[in-house]
Amino acid sequence: MADLVFGEDAPLFDVMSTMRAMRRLKPDPVPRELIEKLITAATYGPSGGNNQTYSFVVVTDRDQVARMAPIWRRIVDFYVASQSPPEHMSDDAWQRLTATLRYQADHFEEIPVLIVACYELRSARARMMRSLDKQRAGLRALGPWHALSSARNLAKFASTGETASVYPGLQNLLLMARALGLGATLTTWHTMFEQEFKDVLGIPRHVHTYAIVPVGWPMGRFGPVNRRPAADAIRWERW
Repeated sequence: MADLVFGEDAPLFDVMSTMRAMRRLKPDPVPRELIEKLITAATYGPSGGNNQTYSFVVVTDRDQVARMAPIWRRIVDFYVASQSPPEHMSDDAWQRLTATLRYQADHFEEIPVLIVACYELRSARARMMRSLDKQRAGLRALGPWHALSSARNLAKFASTGETASVYPGLQNLLLMARALGLGATLTTWHTMFEQEFKDVLGIPRHVHTYAIVPVGWPMGRFGPVNRRPAADAIRWERW
């Protein structure tokens, strides 16, 4: 494999194809300016309606990280005990994966940076409530049948829109981390016990958390991500 390229001008396709999930991280601190570059990259992601009501809680305080560690280990214990490898993964590969999960859990207190991605639509909903006349006009334009159908799917519409306003930005963050030589991985396990994490971090109830991204200098090496061929995932024109 050719030597990996690092830096903000690293070829994007090379960065994407070598952006492994890095769970074994050194305890060395990450400079604040690099963390801010990661967040800046995340803010370049799309936001539904251009609301931009995202927030990123950056945790570097050792005591705060330590308070979250027992919750994290509980999740990892459950996951490792209850999951089996996917069909395309060998038992050896699965064992290597679970070993990294265990390592991350056992050394959680040493993770130098945790980035908690948050989003909330309260301000957008308040703006809609201030323009109910426009909402009614829109429903009338749909007609009764389609208006009823849209109402049934409103919760999914809101949830999907909020989610879609978070994860593209997080992909930007992960790509920037790889370009800068930082190890990171996107995790959503915390949602199993979301309120416990929110209590530690003082995150308000109306704010939803979508990921916790551990970040640090990696112990291992970046390399091919070993995904299945794109041709196997493409369905032309119809399912």
